[in-house]
Amino acid sequence: MRMKQRGVSIVEALVALVVLSIGMLGIAGLFVESLRSSRTALLRTQAVNLASDIADRIRANASAREAYDTATYGGAPALQDCAPTAALPGSNCTIAQLAEDDLASWQDAVSFALPALGDPANAAVVEFEAGAAGRPDRYLITVAWQEPGAQGAEEYRYTSELVIMERPPI
Repeated sequence: MRMKQRGVSIVEALVALVVLSIGMLGIAGLFVESLRSSRTALLRTQAVNLASDIADRIRANASAREAYDTATYGGAPALQDCAPTAALPGSNCTIAQLAEDDLASWQDAVSFALPALGDPANAAVVEFEAGAAGRPDRYLITVAWQEPGAQGAEEYRYTSELVIMERPPI
């Protein structure tokens, strides 16, 4: 007489549970890596936007030239209250004061948007003056940040170069 087997044995159920658990661990690892990559992409996008912001400010005030070099201020330019805010109406500034105000507000925006390295050099502009008449001025814009949860002092950096041709006199 043959007995018909019904149901699943406990061993088969345990094996299926182990296989399913291993699959779920793999999916969880992919999910964590996906979140990490998304955060990195977001921070990189913010760095690109911030570098583009200061490049636009330099283009708008191209006559300031070396006033946009952060080394001129020892890496820490001060706000000059040139632009109006909710508290202040703003004031007329010289070209150099406007450049310093642009740099100070830009560095504040960088430190607010990106995980800082604890150093004002994480947002810097270096100006390379044209060597001869008719040659363009060049600016090297650098934004650096540290990923949250990164091991050690791992640093990410975005660098952009801006070239501005000399404007003809009006």
